[in-house]
Amino acid sequence: MNAAPVHDHEALLSEVKRELPRDELLKELAGLFSIFADSTRVKLLYALWKSEMCVCALTELLGVSQSAVSHQLRTLRESNLVKTRREGKLVYYALADEHVRMIIEMGFEHLTERRPE
Repeated sequence: MNAAPVHDHEALLSEVKRELPRDELLKELAGLFSIFADSTRVKLLYALWKSEMCVCALTELLGVSQSAVSHQLRTLRESNLVKTRREGKLVYYALADEHVRMIIEMGFEHLTERRPE
């Protein structure tokens, strides 16, 4: 019987271990992506990707209670995915920055790209 060739991956593992972020940062990244696991939050992010909106507009758009929208917006705000702007008594929500816009755009791009057969 011929022995299988030895697969030497020591150099690769050494390089990856050197560049691997700390566990704390990886947990934060996993937490960020878990925010996208809720379809209501994703709908809110998509709506805010298109335009800044107030809670009442988001409530009407999603067809859910103002309380539910406010709860999800609070989660998104605490995760630094959305920001607020006050105009008199109204509070407007928008995506926090271009990074959030890119995450949403890249997610849709990934889902809609033609898969090889």
